[in-house]
Amino acid sequence: MHISGYRCMWVMTMFDLPTDTKAARRRYTLFRKLLLDDGFTRMQYSVYARHCPSEENAQVHIQRIEKDLPPDGEVRVLTFTDKQFERMRVFWGKRRVPTEQASVQLELF
Repeated sequence: MHISGYRCMWVMTMFDLPTDTKAARRRYTLFRKLLLDDGFTRMQYSVYARHCPSEENAQVHIQRIEKDLPPDGEVRVLTFTDKQFERMRVFWGKRRVPTEQASVQLELF
């Protein structure tokens, strides 16, 4: 989807956070909740993605992630266009399934 001169983007966040103590599990849960509350959807275990209407909006969400990084572990953030997202190949076992579609609802910010 292309909105009046803006290039729609996807923001993907992948993380590997420690869960070996009660405090670490709490930080993991809080980080995951931050992503969900910010409109990210779980794609796979510890891989979350969010559709954004523009590159500028994607940067807003990346800054939110950066502001609330857990003290330990690894977090990676990747951005790509709708067209690049559509080229993703998804397999369940040996069966190919369609790639998720971008959200069609209007986002107000």
